[in-house]
Amino acid sequence: MAERSIDLKLIVGLGNPGSEYTETRHNAGFWFVEELAAASGAQFRVEKKFHGEVAKIHVAGRDIWLLKPQTFMNRSGQAIKSLASFYRIEAENILVAHDELDLEVGVIKLKMGGGHGGHNGLRDTIAHLGTKNFHRLRIGIGHPGSKNHVVDYVLHRPSQDDRIGIDNAISDALSVMSLLAEGAMEKAMHQLHSR
Repeated sequence: MAERSIDLKLIVGLGNPGSEYTETRHNAGFWFVEELAAASGAQFRVEKKFHGEVAKIHVAGRDIWLLKPQTFMNRSGQAIKSLASFYRIEAENILVAHDELDLEVGVIKLKMGGGHGGHNGLRDTIAHLGTKNFHRLRIGIGHPGSKNHVVDYVLHRPSQDDRIGIDNAISDALSVMSLLAEGAMEKAMHQLHSR
């Protein structure tokens, strides 16, 4: 099998803007790109034309854009499409970090393509990009046990133990960023998934 690689140019963290959402599970994607920016000494700034907050980091000799859409989760794709079109970034060179109900807290996985799994941010991203072929960083937040409780669950803050688990998973993902920046998707996946 051919080695899977990535020419990473844009990392998007999914979340909802506003202080009432900052600490909620649905904002795990924001938490990841905020940690990434902090680790690189980068600052987010509001870019109205991209409907979001934008930063640029330098990893393994490469410049990579970071984006936090400020459109609310179900319109995330609008912001992603705006920035990707402006900088001529293809979908397969984008990594979208998002909260994942189907993974236990503390588990984090990389994947390429796939459906939206009911995640409104992914659904809108697929609609705007016109393809499912972008990379995802799936940050496990666990599942409330019943689909009737999902909305309430993702819009509330995790317990202290769960937040620690999510933060540890994000740290694990940060440790493979240089591999991703170098294009070594397969190696990054192996390192992350074997933790």
